[in-house]
Amino acid sequence: MDVTTQLPESDSQLRGPWWTYDEASPVQPPAEPPPPADPPVAKHRPPGGSSRRTVALVLAAALLGGGTSAVVVEAMQPDAATNAALPVSTIATNDAPLTSTGGATATGTPESAAAAIAPSVVTVEVTGTQQSSSFSRFGSQSQAVSDTGSGVVLRSDGYILTNNHVVAAASGGGTVNVTFSNGKTMAATIVGTDATSDLAVLKVTGATGLKAAVFTDSDALKVGQAVLAVGAPLGLSNSVTQGIVSTLHRPVSTGEAGASAQSVLDAVQTDAAINPGNSGGALVDLAGRVVGINSAIATTGDSTTGTSGNIGVGFAIPSNDAKKVADQLIATGHATHAQIGISAADTASATTGAPGLGATVQAVTAGGPAQAAGLAVGDVITKVGTRTVTDADSLIVAVRASDPGTTVAVTFTRGGVQKTVSIRLASATS
Repeated sequence: MDVTTQLPESDSQLRGPWWTYDEASPVQPPAEPPPPADPPVAKHRPPGGSSRRTVALVLAAALLGGGTSAVVVEAMQPDAATNAALPVSTIATNDAPLTSTGGATATGTPESAAAAIAPSVVTVEVTGTQQSSSFSRFGSQSQAVSDTGSGVVLRSDGYILTNNHVVAAASGGGTVNVTFSNGKTMAATIVGTDATSDLAVLKVTGATGLKAAVFTDSDALKVGQAVLAVGAPLGLSNSVTQGIVSTLHRPVSTGEAGASAQSVLDAVQTDAAINPGNSGGALVDLAGRVVGINSAIATTGDSTTGTSGNIGVGFAIPSNDAKKVADQLIATGHATHAQIGISAADTASATTGAPGLGATVQAVTAGGPAQAAGLAVGDVITKVGTRTVTDADSLIVAVRASDPGTTVAVTFTRGGVQKTVSIRLASATS
C-alpha cells in the first residue's frame, strides 16, 4: 500500500506527490551528504518533481493498518470565497501574553471551553502570487493565489500565531487579513515564519481589547482526554468540534512548503473533526486552554482530484513546541532547532522486512555533534534520551525535543552490540 503525507494546499494549487516512496526497500540510500546547517536528521528518500507547495512524505508505520487505500496528510485551506464570518462573542481583554498554566487535569464542559477560547481564535485570509508549474518560451509564469486558515491570539497587543503554510502565499509579497470572532477584520503583517515547525506569527496594529489565549502544558496531555478543535473549517469561521486525544508524540512528516524534507511534527493526534481551513486554529482542553495548534489531517481521498476531508485523524503541533517557536519569532523573526548532524533512513528487519527497528545512519556531517561523539555510517539509533526511536521521523522529533546546547544520551547498535554515547546538540536556524 502506498502511504504518503501531503501538506495543505490553497484552492489554486495543483495536488500530487512530490516523490514516491519505494516501500520494497527498507533503507533508502542517501542522495548526498547533508550540508553543514542540516536539520537534526536528514532522511533519504528518492527524489522527484514538485509543485511549489505540494509535497509527500511517509507517515509513521503505526498510522498504517487495515485498508488498501492511500492515507494522505494534507490541506486545511479552503477556497477563501466560501469564508463567512459568524460572530459569536465580543473580544474581551486579557493582558497575559503566552500564559502557561500547570498540568492540572482540565475541568469544564464543551460549552464553557468553547466560550473561553472563542474570542481568541481568528480567521486568516491571505492573497499572494506564486510561480506556475507550467513553462512557456517566456519562462515560468506567476499566478494569483488565495488561502484561508485560522489563528490564535498570542498577546493582547496584537500578536497572532498561525501555521506557516497558511501565510506562505504572502511570503513574497501579498496581503494578510485577520477577522476576529466579533466580525471585525484588520490587516496584519508577518512577523516571522518557521517552515521547519510550520508556524508563523502575525501582528495587527491598532487592535484593542484582544483576549490572549491561555496555553497549557502539552506534556500533561493524556490519551483519551477530551479536546475541542476551533477554527474556520471550509471557511466557516468560529466553528467548534469535539473529540479526544487519540495518541501523543506521533511523528508526522508534513514536507511543508519552504521547508526541507525533514519538516516533521511531534504531533498530538486527535479525532476532533478538522478540515481545510482549520490550519493554525486551536486545539483546547475542557478548560479552554490551548494544547495544540491544528496543522494537518489524514484523508483517504484521491489527492489528484482535490477531494479530501475529515476522517477522524488530525494532527496538531503541541502547545509547548508552539509557544517556544512563537517566542523566538517575536523576539528575532526566526527560530532555532536542535540538530545532531547526521542523515538517516528507516530501518527494517533484514529477514521479514518489518519496519520500526530504528534509524540507520547514512552520512555523518564533518565536525558535527554526531561525529564528535563517535557515531558512524551504519549505526542503528534506537533511543535518544528517554524516547524510543523506531524510524527516521521519530529520531528527528526525539532530537528536536531537546534544546540546542543540551546533552542527550543516544543509544545505538553497531555490529549487533548496543552502545550509548553522550551528544551535545548543535543549533540550526530555520
